[in-house]
Amino acid sequence: MKSYRKELCFEVPSRRGFVNITSHVEKCLAESQIRDGILLCNAMHITASVFINDDESGLHHDYEVWLEKLAPHAPVEQYRHNGYEDNADAHMKRQIMGREVVVAITEGKLDFGTWEQIFYGEFDGRRKKRVLVKIIGE
Repeated sequence: MKSYRKELCFEVPSRRGFVNITSHVEKCLAESQIRDGILLCNAMHITASVFINDDESGLHHDYEVWLEKLAPHAPVEQYRHNGYEDNADAHMKRQIMGREVVVAITEGKLDFGTWEQIFYGEFDGRRKKRVLVKIIGE
């Protein structure tokens, strides 16, 4: 059994955004030389997310609108968490979108369904944040 670990860094210039990180994760898989196993990919920050879905701009817009309805940023006074920071909504958005994904590896490839891609979701950006890729297998 082999094990591989790598941290990826992303810096979204705006407060919120979605970044397709599939190619970064595939590069990690190639570096690992693991042909069959499991890949875990998770955000290492409590205001960011990793999730799987379709890479379609309309869907990303719909996520943005939906998440803002569920956990609006303003007014920031509505949240008890907001003290010296104004990111309580980012914590909630992360909770909704999830922390990590797990993907099977078969014959050296991510075993995706049709249209599936891996995304990094940022909800309190404008600084570097890390994503962990951990792969185990043979």
